[in-house]
Amino acid sequence: MRTDTSPRSLPAREHLPATGAGTPVLDVVIPVHNEEKDLAPCVLRLHEHLTRTFPYAFRITVADNASTDGTPHVASRLAAQLAEVRSSRLERKGRGRALGTVWSASDAPVLAYMDVDLSTDLNALLPLVAPLISGHSDLAIGSRLTRSSRVVRGAKREFISRTYNLILRGSLQARFSDAQCGFKAIRRDVARVLLPLVEDTGWFFDTELLVLAERAGLRIHEVPVDWIDDPRSTVHIVRTATDDLKGVWRVGRALATGSLPLDRLARPFGDDPRDRDIAGVPQGLARQLVGFCVVGALSTLCYLLLYSGFRHVAGSQTANALALLVSAVANTAANRRLTFGVRGLSGAARHQAQGLVVFGIGLALTSGSLAALSAASPEPAHSTELAVLVAANLAATVLRFLLLRAWVFQDTSPAAGTDTRDGR
Repeated sequence: MRTDTSPRSLPAREHLPATGAGTPVLDVVIPVHNEEKDLAPCVLRLHEHLTRTFPYAFRITVADNASTDGTPHVASRLAAQLAEVRSSRLERKGRGRALGTVWSASDAPVLAYMDVDLSTDLNALLPLVAPLISGHSDLAIGSRLTRSSRVVRGAKREFISRTYNLILRGSLQARFSDAQCGFKAIRRDVARVLLPLVEDTGWFFDTELLVLAERAGLRIHEVPVDWIDDPRSTVHIVRTATDDLKGVWRVGRALATGSLPLDRLARPFGDDPRDRDIAGVPQGLARQLVGFCVVGALSTLCYLLLYSGFRHVAGSQTANALALLVSAVANTAANRRLTFGVRGLSGAARHQAQGLVVFGIGLALTSGSLAALSAASPEPAHSTELAVLVAANLAATVLRFLLLRAWVFQDTSPAAGTDTRDGR
């Protein structure tokens, strides 16, 4: 994955200003490869629709990626015939490459694309880009999987599409409904920040862009579309699905290891209400205490369940040590990310080692409590053991928070030169 870490920032989300003379508000890109028969009807139909319904200046850019038939000649003829049409030629194949190249060079504040077969009803185009023009959203996608969408396609493609989007939800926690619909738009300022982070140059380009945008806290607007499958589609379903799954694995691994520099993209707009100090919402130390308590409660529950399980096969001291060790590792990892906002693998091993020292202190407290209980009552009831352990853990928890905050995850502000936090 690319790791461009140069400081970048996006302006506050606002209504796009009027463009200069000759500069379109919208640039619709049509990526094509060997589409000499369909290209002209598509462009003419789209041009007529935009001329009749779109209230701003527009451009249509044909992005020809390495066609070997007459597609480049058709694109050049259309560009000569219509003032709003341009042609761009790439010598290497790849839909993602074509989109990334043209979008990066465009001067239009809103960038969109659609497939050459125009499977999507063009009446959805204005609702797609309007939220971007108004400043309400950062990206917009057409969705064939919402309840109000009307879709005509074969059972095989329907099954593959829904299965793929379920995989995205389960593996990458994606919340958008339709990753691969060929009908999307993005603000140019957002594109210029996200595109350098997108590696894929093929069909997975859409998914990768959306996942990164969502993880960066950007707003994705979904538009229900009417969509009719093109039976002449030349997309190789099996190969595309295989490449998509490889992309899911690559992006998931990058997100899990923290190798993507998304920290600098999180909450990129100054008007995000989550960045405001709101009365009654914990900030700073109070926020960390809330996060620590939530993690601590879950860790204690995990510890008790583990202890009860280990107690069936081992003595109380062994069961306590094993349960505390497992829950301590999980607790340190959870507090590292959720309570103190540390991302990436840098310092993770050191944090776990320091966490184990804190674990040792907790073990001494809880083991000492068990030893004292055994001295007082040679065969205490299981409920009594649990009650003593809960009390000991409460004392250890207070000490653990202080040590985590002051020692393990001590302040690493930019002034110190080692900022590893969320930056929120």
